[in-house]
Amino acid sequence: MRRLVRGLDLSLTGSGVAGAGWAQTLGSKGKRSDTYAMRRARLHGLADRIVEAVGRCDLAVVEGPSYGSTGAGTWDRAGLWWMVVDGLAARDIPVAVVAPTARARYATGDGRAGKQAVIAAATFRYGVRLRDDNQADAYVLLAMGHDWLDEPLAPVPEQHRAALDGVEWPDLLPPPALALIEHVRAA
Repeated sequence: MRRLVRGLDLSLTGSGVAGAGWAQTLGSKGKRSDTYAMRRARLHGLADRIVEAVGRCDLAVVEGPSYGSTGAGTWDRAGLWWMVVDGLAARDIPVAVVAPTARARYATGDGRAGKQAVIAAATFRYGVRLRDDNQADAYVLLAMGHDWLDEPLAPVPEQHRAALDGVEWPDLLPPPALALIEHVRAA
């Protein structure tokens, strides 16, 4: 039985959330002139909607922050990222963190691939309708999680799969449970 995995590409205006066979985009609107109270309310509302869309799952695969990003929304994006990751942790959902270059490499074989290349690769490989780059990124993250769990959604070239090595994967089971599994497998 395939485990429940969710992929998340977090953004203030269009966060992608994906599960096997589906993807959606959740967004919010804000202005540079918004007060701190308005920005706080926006972040909390969006984070709550994203965590609710994830629901209960066995693994959430989240695109990590882009540390080279600059601009007015950088702090707000970072705040959203931590609120969502914390919300998932509060539900005891293990979280994997994938660098943007690893996501692109897994999708296309090239860590510098652009948004359109990722959309095309994800649509072709997984046969799902993806409305925007947020959904495509989320779907690739979902696929990476399933692949790591040895439940791939589709065959992926080894060059692409090498992107899995640089991901910060969670410990899904405590060491005693892992030892029990290994003992049962050996018997």
